[in-house]
Amino acid sequence: MFKFSIFITIFITMIGTTEAQQLEAVQIYSQDDLIKMINKNQHLERVVSDRCQLVQDIEARAEVLRVPAYQFLWGDMLAWGVCVDAEPERGVYYMREAAAQGLAAALEQLGRYHSIGKLVQEDKKRAVIYLREASALGNLKAQLQLAELFIDGYGSPYDFEDLYHWLYNAITDDSRTHQRIAMYMGELESLMHPKAVRDARKPMIN
Repeated sequence: MFKFSIFITIFITMIGTTEAQQLEAVQIYSQDDLIKMINKNQHLERVVSDRCQLVQDIEARAEVLRVPAYQFLWGDMLAWGVCVDAEPERGVYYMREAAAQGLAAALEQLGRYHSIGKLVQEDKKRAVIYLREASALGNLKAQLQLAELFIDGYGSPYDFEDLYHWLYNAITDDSRTHQRIAMYMGELESLMHPKAVRDARKPMIN
């Protein structure tokens, strides 16, 4: 009888521990933390590693509260079927909602998708519009892609000086990215008036 009581006690303790582990709450991400994850392209991986527990919270912050970073996250989840059924059309809709509120990562992603025809139809002119907006907000990924489009003949020469200025003042500790910046600046210089190049080589004003 004594051994049976010990067994029951251990069994109940094990059940309680398992239930506690299952019910352990995952904290919702702050806006700043989510933006950092998005900029490092770790946002979808994080949602999966959190065992998809935050889907309803993410949906509410995207659809009801209209928080830009959460609109982008929700859009990406819907577009690629991460923790939810894939709905690419709704996914792109929420990416565009985030972009309309000025989220640089959303602007960059939409520009990239339009540039290569991913999820949406290829449209280089529309890609330039999105990428220029993201570039003006300091998104280096967008600036590099915009440089490629300008060098390939898309966009307006009137925008070359701005892009050169952003690249000239870009900061990166990645040697390959540094080399790409230098190469694109050289290409842009060949398309610009020398005075425009001199004007573009001015410090960034915060």
